[in-house]
Amino acid sequence: MNALSSIRTNSSNSNFVSLVKLLDIDLKQRDGEDHSFFAQFNKIDNIKHVVVLFHNDLAVGCGAIKEYEPDVMEVKRMFVLPDHRGKGFASEILRELEVWAKELGYSKCILETGYKQPEAIALYKKNNFEVIPNYGQYANVTSSVCFQKTL
Repeated sequence: MNALSSIRTNSSNSNFVSLVKLLDIDLKQRDGEDHSFFAQFNKIDNIKHVVVLFHNDLAVGCGAIKEYEPDVMEVKRMFVLPDHRGKGFASEILRELEVWAKELGYSKCILETGYKQPEAIALYKKNNFEVIPNYGQYANVTSSVCFQKTL
């Protein structure tokens, strides 16, 4: 049997740091010249709410939430290793982040992804996130897609 487990941690977790490095490599390839714009909003210093997913003791995916405004958490740094995609792992991470946000008293999650990440768009739609007008720093960014979900 394949053992699946997750931990709640923070952004200093070494597994999270390693996965985020791979995520940034992937995003740099997808975003091209736009990468530096997006990278400035994806720093991982001091993120207090991180989930790392393990499959047979291997860290295969991660995600994080951070407060955007008093009642709203923003989903950040979602990633699953390429060899482990298509197995529902990203949905598992997202569910755990939603549960955690709700436990902390938040009523909504928002997030930004890009049109160059069709897998991410499909993931969020599958998990009942709704497309919303681009928010904050993404307001006039035509390559961004923003979502929200009421918890």
